[in-house]
Amino acid sequence: MSYSLAELCICAASRAFEGDGEVLATGIGVIPRLAASLAMKTCNTDLMMTDSEAWMLSEPNPLGQRPEGFQQANESWMGFSRIFDNVWSGKRHAMLGPTQVDRFGQSNTSALGGSYQAPKVMMLGARGFPGNSISHPNSFFVPAHSTRVFVEGECDFVSSIGYNPDRLPRGHALSDIDIRLIVTNLCVMDFGGPDYQARLVSLHPGISAGQVQENTGFPLHVAGDVPATAAPTQAQLDAIAALDPHNQRAAQIKDNPPGDPAAGDGS
Repeated sequence: MSYSLAELCICAASRAFEGDGEVLATGIGVIPRLAASLAMKTCNTDLMMTDSEAWMLSEPNPLGQRPEGFQQANESWMGFSRIFDNVWSGKRHAMLGPTQVDRFGQSNTSALGGSYQAPKVMMLGARGFPGNSISHPNSFFVPAHSTRVFVEGECDFVSSIGYNPDRLPRGHALSDIDIRLIVTNLCVMDFGGPDYQARLVSLHPGISAGQVQENTGFPLHVAGDVPATAAPTQAQLDAIAALDPHNQRAAQIKDNPPGDPAAGDGS
């Protein structure tokens, strides 16, 4: 059975939501959105999503243009103020793609290079990420794993909370932080190593632990033989195809490579 690397990442990322129960899933970007939707269809049917406007859905919307007569599965209303109540209560799990991540799990969505007053590149900004990151679980997706993303020192600008004792908000402990999973085009990682060190959880087919470390700017915890990332099942691939009928996933990782180089081309 052939599958693309994007499909492998979607399935791996969906497991970030597996044990969440009834919380609001927010996937920012195509692969995170499909990962949350797949989890809702398979491993966590209690998961909730929004239509990105004001409705809570009991079935995830497919990506892109929908067929004539499509009706989304509205379950309840969640306007702007209710979103914030949900966020501060911790009943949300977001997955997004930061531009930088450091050894603490701090991320950067704001600025690169120079000073913050005069950066080389200005991006989206921290927006609500500081408050979100201390209030509920977060996961990351990185389509091009390299030392430019997983940086040697701290991020150029710290946009979110990580396992850094020097930046903890008053009244909080490191155990309050929940960075669940980092899924990349090379592997799956978490912060389950000693003293919240980044840990290698699984390797995508054809990738070695040495390759991952070479492309990471800080030491990773590697505990024995690292398993391979589980291949998608046919049921998962069928669900992904229904959730992404226009195949937007094919454009998310450069050249749309196969998930297992030994098994054939990506789809």
